[in-house]
Amino acid sequence: MSTHWRDGLLRLNRWRSAVFLTLLLLFAGGAIGAKRVAPKEPAPSFNQAEVTRVVDGDTVWVKPVNQTADKPYWRIRIHGIDAPESCQSHGVAATTALRQKIEGRTVDVMWLSQDVYGRWLARLHDVQTQSEVGAWMVMSGHAWSYQYKGDPGPYAGEEARARAGRLGLFVDDRALRPSQFRRLNGPCSKR
Repeated sequence: MSTHWRDGLLRLNRWRSAVFLTLLLLFAGGAIGAKRVAPKEPAPSFNQAEVTRVVDGDTVWVKPVNQTADKPYWRIRIHGIDAPESCQSHGVAATTALRQKIEGRTVDVMWLSQDVYGRWLARLHDVQTQSEVGAWMVMSGHAWSYQYKGDPGPYAGEEARARAGRLGLFVDDRALRPSQFRRLNGPCSKR
């Protein structure tokens, strides 16, 4: 085969590869773009709220205390913790513990960001007991410190102490983090 033909085939193969890669990226971009992402909205202007409802071990609804806000109620995912799913072992206990701890109480809210579901990630500080809610949930054995890409999370020390004391969900050495549980069993809504 002459160099002229070989060069032509190499150019054709590069062109085919470039077209294939472009189509692949367009398709992947479309698939990613099709995923509904919650619209970003400005952080709420209030810093104190009453917890009106505990949804599960790491999600609550709050309303501002003595302050005006754009909406009457705000959904918050407690930053830094990962509580068991409601249908998972210890899921109901985690929800009950959080409900007894803060439902109907005033909390200081430190707004951080929104997640893809439109919930606000925030740190909550119980005004009555002067405790950080996320740290309390982990050190009481009702949640894990939220791990992300090798980072042990903000409450790794509290989790280690709860594990050592075999508190709450840490009584079971085989307790699965919620992400592992969902991977093996699917979401609770499909049960």
